[in-house]
Amino acid sequence: MLPQQREMVKKLESKPFVLLGINSDSGRSGLKARFQKDGVTWPNIVEGSHGEKDGAKISKKWNIHGYPTIFIIDPAGKIVRRGFLSHEQIEQAVEAQFAAAKP
Repeated sequence: MLPQQREMVKKLESKPFVLLGINSDSGRSGLKARFQKDGVTWPNIVEGSHGEKDGAKISKKWNIHGYPTIFIIDPAGKIVRRGFLSHEQIEQAVEAQFAAAKP
């Protein structure tokens, strides 16, 4: 998915769009280098794993059990799509949000 995500971030850089990653790896060690190597330029939250006492708060609150779980959220904060979505499904949902926002 990374090549498509990089392409989407670049394509939509002038639009009101944010890609946010939430990483459930058990530690921060090596993530920065991996993100740089993989060309990840969008913000990421590192929350830790499900097994950690204070980790995975976002995953637990949002009921995430599989990865990647994609959320498309509209400007009002409503989840309009959720699940394991293909790149084409993600693009269609994001474009639908842009079309709906036009006056």
